[in-house]
Amino acid sequence: MSEFAMLIDYEYCTGCRTCEVACKQEYKRPAGKVGGVEVKEFIHTLPNDRLYITFIPNFTQACVFCAGRVKKGLEPACVKHCMANILTFGKLVDLQKKIPEKRKALLWTKG
Repeated sequence: MSEFAMLIDYEYCTGCRTCEVACKQEYKRPAGKVGGVEVKEFIHTLPNDRLYITFIPNFTQACVFCAGRVKKGLEPACVKHCMANILTFGKLVDLQKKIPEKRKALLWTKG
């Protein structure tokens, strides 16, 4: 199991897709090609036909936590550029302790 993980506090994700763009630019992926992160949109129908939209960054198998950047002491490109500041990268044991503080969060690790 990986020593590192990504804590995703999706309660505040605006769906701006900056994390996707940062990842694609970091790895020079062409338009239309999925990178290491892809924002998923979920639409929920609430009472009185109101809609509630949730955005969740989904990390793919292509994600390597920007190993080259991390090795240089930098944070992953998606974390650096996230405008809503919902992504936290760090040691798995440290991030696990933060989960109870969050209402809507996911912990993603490379298995």
